Amino acid sequence: MDVGELGGFLVVFAVVGGFELFDRTSFATMALASRHHPVPTWAGAALAFVGSSAIAVTVGAALVALLGPSRIGLVRVAAGSFLIAYALSLWYRGPESEDTTPATARTAFVAALATVFLLELGDTTMIVEILFVTEWGWFIVFTAGALALILVAAWAAWLGNRLGTRVEPKLLHRIVVGILIAVGALTIVYGLAPQAFAFL
Repeated sequence: MDVGELGGFLVVFAVVGGFELFDRTSFATMALASRHHPVPTWAGAALAFVGSSAIAVTVGAALVALLGPSRIGLVRVAAGSFLIAYALSLWYRGPESEDTTPATARTAFVAALATVFLLELGDTTMIVEILFVTEWGWFIVFTAGALALILVAAWAAWLGNRLGTRVEPKLLHRIVVGILIAVGALTIVYGLAPQAFAFL
């Protein structure tokens, strides 16, 4: 069915944004924003999302074809392992560590950029964008997908920051570590057994 360029833009925007709104990447961004400055956290996450969209619409399809499903799974396992390692380092440092070593804007930006980019490689959102390119072309898919993901990153960073200012630090620390470990574990399972997530 031909819905035109505007219709294609709206479909890509809605589907990509909808997929990502409650995705593990959004929860990871919320967790980071609850501990770091929200603006650089958003900027890092947004840049990672734009980068993943660029990969999806340019070399993504060729990359998936070249690596095959087993190696894409290994990328997911690496991303999940990274998150768990980050969560364990937070747990080790404890909730008071930020008082003695304040997080800089650069730290927040780099943490969000690395985390979101690793989680997005081979993710459902990237695969959906690759599929949409065959229907509406790279420009519409890139602009609609990147815009949707930038807005999702803004929402996640804002919500994470709000939670960070309203929740008692020790409880927040446990919640953040728990979310990151859960997201990392799910990402590893998704990489090793994607059939368990056939509904995505």
